[in-house]
Amino acid sequence: MAPIAVGDTLPDGQLGWFDGEDKLQQVSVHGLAAGKKVVLFGVPGAFTPTCSNQHVPGFINQAEQLKAKGVDEILLVSVNDPFVMKAWAKTYPENKHVKFLADGLGTYTKALGLELDLSEKGLGIRSRRFALLADNLKVSVANIEEGGQFTISGAEEIVKAL
Repeated sequence: MAPIAVGDTLPDGQLGWFDGEDKLQQVSVHGLAAGKKVVLFGVPGAFTPTCSNQHVPGFINQAEQLKAKGVDEILLVSVNDPFVMKAWAKTYPENKHVKFLADGLGTYTKALGLELDLSEKGLGIRSRRFALLADNLKVSVANIEEGGQFTISGAEEIVKAL
């Protein structure tokens, strides 16, 4: 399947998320994104160096600026289970706006066409690093990295595009 691209509609899918009351929920991507301007960004794995030290902090640090430019939701998805995503989210106590969503089986990542096989590193099928901007489910920016690169999918690139 070809990767999601500008002009495409975000596919729907169910992702795991711990809400503000620490209850595990299955949330619909369309439920979170329909009628809204959203950033959906993905990383190869929770607690991995580039993801934890650069990619995620960039969106947390730029969240207020993204919101000021009309972004309603900032959604992080990773092929990890919801308990790992919850633990990872807790390492960012300053986070107020980024939702950490779990794609446990990689089903949503596959629907986006953004799988990355990291089996040789012992990680299995994960997600390519990416950042999408969508308005009412229609993708207007699709910054998708090759391999493990981190050059075009950061928060700064999304801020520039707004």
